Amino acid sequence: MDMKWPPCSRPLLGACALLSLATAALVGHVLLHDFMVVPRELHDFSQVPKEMNQAHQQRARGPGPQPSLGAAPTQCEVPPNSRFDCAPDKAITREQCEARGCCYVPARWRPRGSQMAQPWCFFPPSYPSYKLGNLTTTETGYTATLSRDTPTFFPKDVLTLRLDVLMETESRLHFTIRDPANRRYEVPLETPRVHSRAPSTLYSVEFSEEPFGVVVRRKLDGRVVLNTTVAPLFFAEQFLQLSTSLPSPYITGLAEHLGPLMLSTNWTKVTLWNRDVAPTYDVNLYGSHPFYLVLEDGGLAHGVFLLNSNAMDVVLQPSPALSWRSTGGILDVYVLLGPEPKSVVRQYLDIVGYPFMPPYWGLGFHLCRWGYSSTAITRQVVENMTRALFPLDVQWNDLDYMDARRDFTFNTDGFGDFPAMVQELHQGGRRYVMIVDPAISSSGPAGSYRPYDEGLRRGVFITNETGQPLIGKVWPGPTAFPDFTNPEALDWWQDMVAEFHAQVPFDGMWIDMNEPSNFVKGSLDGCPDSDLENPPYVPGVLGGTLRAATLCASSRQFLSTHYNLHNLYGLTEALASHRALVKVRGTRPFVISRSTFAGHGRYAGHWTGDVWSNWEQLSSSVPEVLLFNLLGVPLVGADICGFLGNTSEELCVRWTQLGAFYPFMRNHNDLHSLPQEPYRFSYSAQQAMRTALTLRYALLPHLYTLFHRAHTGGETVARPLFLEFPEDPRTWTVDRQLLWGEALLITPVLEAGKVEVTGYFPTGTWYNLQTVPAEAFGSLPPPPSAPFKSAIHSEGQWVTLPAPLDTINLHLRAGHIIPLQGPGLTTTESRKQPMALAVALTGSGEARGELFWDDGESLGVLERGAYMQVVFLARNNTIVNELLHVTSEGAGLQLRKVTVLGVVTAPQQVVSNGIPVSNFTYSPHTQTLAIPVSLAMGEQFLISWS
Repeated sequence: MDMKWPPCSRPLLGACALLSLATAALVGHVLLHDFMVVPRELHDFSQVPKEMNQAHQQRARGPGPQPSLGAAPTQCEVPPNSRFDCAPDKAITREQCEARGCCYVPARWRPRGSQMAQPWCFFPPSYPSYKLGNLTTTETGYTATLSRDTPTFFPKDVLTLRLDVLMETESRLHFTIRDPANRRYEVPLETPRVHSRAPSTLYSVEFSEEPFGVVVRRKLDGRVVLNTTVAPLFFAEQFLQLSTSLPSPYITGLAEHLGPLMLSTNWTKVTLWNRDVAPTYDVNLYGSHPFYLVLEDGGLAHGVFLLNSNAMDVVLQPSPALSWRSTGGILDVYVLLGPEPKSVVRQYLDIVGYPFMPPYWGLGFHLCRWGYSSTAITRQVVENMTRALFPLDVQWNDLDYMDARRDFTFNTDGFGDFPAMVQELHQGGRRYVMIVDPAISSSGPAGSYRPYDEGLRRGVFITNETGQPLIGKVWPGPTAFPDFTNPEALDWWQDMVAEFHAQVPFDGMWIDMNEPSNFVKGSLDGCPDSDLENPPYVPGVLGGTLRAATLCASSRQFLSTHYNLHNLYGLTEALASHRALVKVRGTRPFVISRSTFAGHGRYAGHWTGDVWSNWEQLSSSVPEVLLFNLLGVPLVGADICGFLGNTSEELCVRWTQLGAFYPFMRNHNDLHSLPQEPYRFSYSAQQAMRTALTLRYALLPHLYTLFHRAHTGGETVARPLFLEFPEDPRTWTVDRQLLWGEALLITPVLEAGKVEVTGYFPTGTWYNLQTVPAEAFGSLPPPPSAPFKSAIHSEGQWVTLPAPLDTINLHLRAGHIIPLQGPGLTTTESRKQPMALAVALTGSGEARGELFWDDGESLGVLERGAYMQVVFLARNNTIVNELLHVTSEGAGLQLRKVTVLGVVTAPQQVVSNGIPVSNFTYSPHTQTLAIPVSLAMGEQFLISWS
């Protein structure tokens, strides 16, 4: 029955409620009008969520809170795990708690393994919140007014709010809560705009009238994925809180933090306020991504994105539930219904943007160290790498190249022939990247330092309360900070990049210290005493104040205050650097940034900062890389062998083996640590590292294809197992292994002294890539001597694998074909090598794969059609290629070897394009068929065996 629930005017509320109850009874629903308002088309999904029903029953027991008397005792019988904190701002006494109209029940103990204690002071179910009125249908969804009669304990409540609900797509619901009377700061991120509601949806929406709440269900099974009625809504000038129940405790996202991929819902707080600090547990780190993904029973998933850039805490509790607590802006919420995890990730990227396509060389090996103090030393490093036969695509320099540590300068002592060194790297087929910090030296006499003089003239710097550039302190001493939200600053930055590039023809930019980092609190002159500097609610930021290790929150930027824009600083610098490189070099930009925000992957990659050289941080790098891939920043990696402290040989070998499978692979370390270039270690360690690097270079065509799919289709490159196998709950918490795409499973050793490793193998057949003959990889060193199984036939189980120091376990999933290429010491070299295919057959003899190829660095290749895209198909003992798009690009790629895994019986005959192949080999032990061929990748071929 299709019923419309009429909006009620205030005088008729009682009669209207009776009418609603009568109608609900008529259609067999128990629906209390003061409790739920169900939009017409969602009528069939209006079962009341359990948490709300309990709250309603409790609310019916007594009147609303009387702040002077405290809460009624029956109101306080809330299970400990379902208590929402009524004192988020400070520790308070029983009297203060009850004066807020809240319940006070001291907890006897702190839950084991929890980061924070459960609240002693908590909201009773009857705590006054907003009330929904004037619910109206619009072209895109609904609009309504929210009003609050009773102020909260935070100053400057906004008592009347506007709710807009947009049913944007089949799987995306978007709602905003704003102050209709005053324009507040909103994140200046370009997001999709819709003009009509989606004709059909995977979700239904319901509204609780009093207390106001939004309830979103999955139509498929009626499961509640969002229910904001579980705690009161707060919307004050500097404190916004929105809580929701969670349908499952399996939640990931909310970067950047150190720890497992799955967050704990056992009283955990994640603070988002970008901060320069070496990765440490339970502190706010370099980036802020207010997005989470929840895994649900049956392989389903949903995501929620709060588009808000203010300092915030996100609190997780065991019921399970989540509370967003922000210090400003508006509530701008997207609910993404998947229905499976892969779709949730793509739907999130539909909002914030798909990743940029990196240049091919950016996927090679990068080498850096703080302490390469001259061009002579830097050249020697490159020569040592070449002599030791280690691939090296990109040489980097840290601060050492600068004159007095100032951007866009180089010192003439150690780097007098800097331009010549970069040109030599280019002649050797290599690229060059150097560090650039955002802070601009302000201490020299006028006219002595062009970037500052020009910046001052053009008004590009963040200003203090007097309108003068705010002066902090970073590497060069006193510094001003460019405001990358100012269009003039984008042009100034581009000019500085262009002028320096005219001297030193660098290829990419490493943007560091862009949280922004500051060696003094706020500024050299301190910060004013104001509400922005001392807000009524300070999230759990390291240092206890918003200005700790950064700028004054009250400082002014073009678009708003730093209080609102701080978390966007790294993103806006990444955009400015990306834009400058496009204009200056005319090829695909390469930018690696420390600080990030939602949407960062559109412009740049990320490295995980100043990690320590220890086994714990090696291990933690896996979930960090997986997390950033889920957030649309696939070009990510940790400093191989660690940045801070001294590595050991074993740690460096294991880190290089894992690092060969970071999408971004760089070895970098600190001035004060022992050098850790691959050639520094023993012969056997070098051999193990060389094997790992050679494997990576052989797999680069596959990796590049994965980046193409991420760029065009919103996919991940490195991905957690649950993304491919969401219906297997045993994969959900696996974060010490990673997949490359759908096909390659990497099981690294992450502990000292181990020569075995245990990994989870989802259902299916997984072929050990060590069974692929060495010549398929070009000049790969001989395979390890350890005994290994050629294939694992798993029913979804943990498997212990041999893993001596020279081995990283790499398995190819049945049903997939991956392209390989003979490695070289640079991608300039390797891209000219012949190719091979590794074909992993399923039990029914089928497999599929893909290759995307272009010149590796031009802009607009898709628009111009200057690329090659080939699909490989295996079935019925044949392998063919399907040419989706072919141009001269890639025409020279030669296929020389096809290795087929899972050939059960020995073939009698092999034919390639109608010509018999006499020199094929077959191993009955590994069931591997190796076929030498001479074919062109860009021309149709057919290989068969019988």
